[in-house]
Amino acid sequence: MKISLSEHFTLGKLLRFVLPSVVMMVFTSVYGVVDGLFVSNFVGKTPFAAVNLIMPVLMLLASVGFMIGTGGSAVIAKTLGEGKEQRANQFFSLLVYTAAFIGVILAVIGFIFTRPISSALGAEGEMLEDCVLYGRVILISLPAFVLQNVFQSFFITAEKPNLGLFITVGAGLTNIIFDYLLIAVFDMGLLGAAVATAFSQFVGGIVPVVYFILKKGGRLKFTKTGFFPKVLIKTCTNGSSELLTNISMSLVNILYNFQLMKIAGENGIAAYGVIMYVNFIFAAMFIGYSIGMAPIVSFNYGSGNESELKNLYKKSLAIVGISGVFLTVAAILLSSVLSGLFVGYDEELFNLTNRGFKLYSLSFFIMGINIFASAFFTALNNGFVSAMISFLRTLVFQIIVVLVLPIFLGADGIWSSVFVAEFLELFITVYFFISQRKNYNYF
Repeated sequence: MKISLSEHFTLGKLLRFVLPSVVMMVFTSVYGVVDGLFVSNFVGKTPFAAVNLIMPVLMLLASVGFMIGTGGSAVIAKTLGEGKEQRANQFFSLLVYTAAFIGVILAVIGFIFTRPISSALGAEGEMLEDCVLYGRVILISLPAFVLQNVFQSFFITAEKPNLGLFITVGAGLTNIIFDYLLIAVFDMGLLGAAVATAFSQFVGGIVPVVYFILKKGGRLKFTKTGFFPKVLIKTCTNGSSELLTNISMSLVNILYNFQLMKIAGENGIAAYGVIMYVNFIFAAMFIGYSIGMAPIVSFNYGSGNESELKNLYKKSLAIVGISGVFLTVAAILLSSVLSGLFVGYDEELFNLTNRGFKLYSLSFFIMGINIFASAFFTALNNGFVSAMISFLRTLVFQIIVVLVLPIFLGADGIWSSVFVAEFLELFITVYFFISQRKNYNYF
């Protein structure tokens, strides 16, 4: 049964509406994990470390898609809430074209500079060549990957969250099947892993374009558009928190790798790679909920429905708070099993990974509230507050703690850094929730 953005959301209805987004994000994370499993177990520890060294750079380039998707979704949903459907479709078309163009430019720049970037990150010898090989193949599909990130939000605004989920599942299955064929069957090694990932990104990015070209009717569709600089600026400011989050995560991951290279060498980078893969699955639940919830908030903000804003705010805090407790406990209990799946073949690496993941898992207790806060203010078209939350959470606090804690705690200081950063950010989140309540009346 279709759920409209204009409806009143009971707890059950809210969970049903956001569930496809949660599953979509979790599945996206799972097929990334499967990619890592194949590389680690079939190709080797050095290629696995190389993938984890270059991946933050690739994610940094693709982060423009998250900015346009989340920021543009807020603008479009607000415009729909105001009853301006034709104008919303013009904005939608402009933003998709812009994302594709930017994706091509970034792919060309990234392809040219892959080798010097990999070298600057500390890669040498075999690891350097692996970074260049994997990075350049993935960059070929970068424009499609940018579009995939954009459409994850736009499908929800179009009231088609299930379709977004099906396309994500299709992309994921493409990656998994080709991983098996190219790595396990045809023994193509790291090249096979890169090609499998590139194919999946083409599925995730191009199929939505075909759908919106062919579909008739519905909330969103491609139409003749113009150049709306104010919309582009508003999209970028609204989505700046998501852009900052992804850029910050990439930069912080690079810094983590530097610290781990000094303390634990190649094993440290491999262990951190495993933790990041598994972290993607747990954090994806919070991110998926926030993506699914955001267009509802934007629509009701645009229509001036303050009672529904209060309803969404209260229910969302309860959902992410309770989920954080369960995910923390689950992560700690499953730590040894998950670590063994990736690096069970190396006892020293397994022990390092297992301990690191248990310490890292404490962050899930708080993480969901901070992720929700940033998405909530993005949905309210308040890019400044959203960006401040993301900037402090994913960059400032993490850089401080990852530089300071290892001095006293060694590798344990690195694994504990995210929890400490999330804890510090919680005070900022609470401050903004209280200080902005009179502007939006969400409680």
